[in-house]
Amino acid sequence: MTRKLLISLFLLSLGPFSHAAVYQWTDANGQTHFGDRPPAKASSKEVRVNAAPAQADATARDRQQKMTEFLEQQQKEREERQAKEAKARQQAEKQEELCRNLQARLKHLESVSTFYDINEKGEREYVSEEENQQIRDRFRAKVKETCGE
Repeated sequence: MTRKLLISLFLLSLGPFSHAAVYQWTDANGQTHFGDRPPAKASSKEVRVNAAPAQADATARDRQQKMTEFLEQQQKEREERQAKEAKARQQAEKQEELCRNLQARLKHLESVSTFYDINEKGEREYVSEEENQQIRDRFRAKVKETCGE
């Protein structure tokens, strides 16, 4: 009888964790057995095990609440970290694109022999060689400041 009680208590302790069927049968010696599979050489019946949920215990409920809060906090921190990383990647991609464009414009400026302005009449007014060099130098400085090159 004690063995039967121990098995019953064990099965009850599984409670919500156990979703498998429980079978009961009596052997040739009259002993009652419980198991998760029906026996091959004896008739058995499926037994429904009703266990109190773990939340019935106040300490278990508190532990579960703390664990839920901890997991929610971890998830929130993970989402914030991922958002920051995504934003940083996006900014780095924008910076790289800007630098590619600036470097392409610098290459073009270096290939141009002279620069000009358009006056009020719509005519070109070419700048001096010194002004050409100043324009190139200012643009190189801008590329260096922006791109670090």
